[in-house]
Amino acid sequence: MSQVLEQSIQINATATVVERCLSDLTLMHRWLNPVLRCEPVGEAWSTDVGSKSRFIIQIPLIKPTLNSVVVERQPGLVVWEFQGFFQGRDRWECQPTEKGTLLLNRFEYDIPNPLVSWGFNTFAASWTKQDMQAQLSRLKRVAENS
Repeated sequence: MSQVLEQSIQINATATVVERCLSDLTLMHRWLNPVLRCEPVGEAWSTDVGSKSRFIIQIPLIKPTLNSVVVERQPGLVVWEFQGFFQGRDRWECQPTEKGTLLLNRFEYDIPNPLVSWGFNTFAASWTKQDMQAQLSRLKRVAENS
């Protein structure tokens, strides 16, 4: 059964600037959780459909990894689908507003391993939701200062 975490934030920058924070790996590392590292699979980073990447949680020895692929891409929209200890999608959508951009982040996932699912729901689900909001706040600062 899929679970969904959804958050949004108003950013005082154009959708183009906000989108660049999602598609430029250097900018992305300025707002991602410092424990999370993203790297391309292959020669170059891209958010084009079919592009692959790895999101690695920097936990010593274990380093859990999500392998992802961009499955949907339009101006102002990037959707990563991932496999690993989680399966699901991470959707980032920029909606232009009068004051800038409303950024929506929808994290829809399933954890097939019952033990991992129990551990996540017991210990990490509320932290993950808080971290998503913190990432949005950091992304807002990066976009508004670009």
